[in-house]
Amino acid sequence: MRELTLRQIEVIRAVMLRGTIAGAAELLGVSAPGISRLVKHTEESLGLRLFERRAGLFVPSVAASRVFDQIREVYKGVENLQDALASLQKGEEVQLAFASAPSVAQFIAARAIRAIRARYPDLYIDLNILKIEETTDYLLLERGEFVLMSSPIRNPGIQSEKLVNGRIIAILPEGHPLAEQEVVSVHDLAREPLIGVDPVDPYGSTVARPFREAGLDVRHSMRGRFAQTVVSLVRHGLGVALIDEFSVAEVYMPGVVRRPILEETAIDIYAVTKKDRVLSNFAEFSIRQFRRELTEAGRTWFDGQS
Repeated sequence: MRELTLRQIEVIRAVMLRGTIAGAAELLGVSAPGISRLVKHTEESLGLRLFERRAGLFVPSVAASRVFDQIREVYKGVENLQDALASLQKGEEVQLAFASAPSVAQFIAARAIRAIRARYPDLYIDLNILKIEETTDYLLLERGEFVLMSSPIRNPGIQSEKLVNGRIIAILPEGHPLAEQEVVSVHDLAREPLIGVDPVDPYGSTVARPFREAGLDVRHSMRGRFAQTVVSLVRHGLGVALIDEFSVAEVYMPGVVRRPILEETAIDIYAVTKKDRVLSNFAEFSIRQFRRELTEAGRTWFDGQS
């Protein structure tokens, strides 16, 4: 006895559902004579009458009831598969865990997550804020799929992909005399109460680099652990600071004036992952969104400056 092909199964099911050759043809979008020939050919090949003809209707025969039961099971399985795929595409019952340095988490993360949520509306997202020294354990222990950092991680089990090249800029309190300048020099900033992050910290070292390269000692009047703290202190008129442009990437920043610095200095953002770990589709999509949002932030932050 010949085995049924997928096409024969599809046609038999269509006749089962519609009860007529014409109805099955309409369901499958083909000609009625083709359906009729295939049903006849299938019955002859199997040596089994699949349908009884009653008043123009095709009624499943009692003898072939087991065949029809199996066809229903096959299509039930296909429907379950389609439902599972649809759920996966929307992110249902799955989660994306990743982490970010505070500078990226401040404003950029929300924009990227908005795009991720639009693509995967039911995806559960677990966003952690990490210091650089916490990144290695987070990735090697697979607590999350990737981390966004402003420094690459030097570890043989970890790889760092540069997403975007950004800039170090100056931030000043509103009304500060230096805010009247279109571009500010670190020589000007060095004469002001300076707020920063400990230069021993990799991020603090990066934002202090323009001072070092200009031959100036970095003397902070006060320090904060994270970029958000530095921004808050500047907003309240307690000093001036250098910071990465992503930490102040909102169009409107009341109380804070942003200015490019004469001594142009770059800061890179990296997507850091465990080496050889296969990322989920969600993680790959998310990294692309972060690259896009980081790039856009670098183009637009100055447009909102009054």
